Amino acid sequence: MPRADRLFDILTLLRDGELHTAKALAERLGVSQRTLYRDMEKLVASGVPLSGTRGTGYRLSPAITLPPLTLTPSEMEALDLGLAIAAEVADPEMRAAANSLADKLDAVLPQTAVAQADAWKFAASPFADAARGFAQMPTLRAAIKARQKLRITYTSKDGDVTSRIIRPLHLEYWNRIWTLIAWCELRHAHRVFRLDLINTAEALPELFTDEAGKTLADYVP
Repeated sequence: MPRADRLFDILTLLRDGELHTAKALAERLGVSQRTLYRDMEKLVASGVPLSGTRGTGYRLSPAITLPPLTLTPSEMEALDLGLAIAAEVADPEMRAAANSLADKLDAVLPQTAVAQADAWKFAASPFADAARGFAQMPTLRAAIKARQKLRITYTSKDGDVTSRIIRPLHLEYWNRIWTLIAWCELRHAHRVFRLDLINTAEALPELFTDEAGKTLADYVP
């Protein structure tokens, strides 16, 4: 069972407010107690209001709980944008709440990233310049749908700014970071661009068609 699914099952079992021993929870989930302890530490680190310790058992402290929800990619974008805005306001309590909520979502979201996704995590707040990244989303989506070339200005992680003409192919969500897979005419290769590092995106009148080696199917992470 994927860890994200198991974490959700743990919360479901604890929702009754009763005390559950680690042994009983591990048996219900079909995992070792060692694995169960690691899962509980992950939930606590994510801000889930748990009380209890190893040897005594665990219970979910009173808190607002929501039933299982199924979110569309657009709804997830809207939620991310709201968190991004809340995380950058002046109120420290609101910023802390936004980051705590983001951690809780990360604990239960399905893993959609490839194994190398950790390489995309960056030291600054994951919400840094998030609003700027989301601002490019309509242009990028429209260009992907219309198969229309784009001219973008992009700031690399090292701070270098370049102007590129690209063929936008696919938007992807990597652990709270949105990226764009594209064929880059400057590098003559597939490239993955972080949306929060795209400064501008301009739709060009030129359309593109599939060419061998330049399609999404040809992309190798």
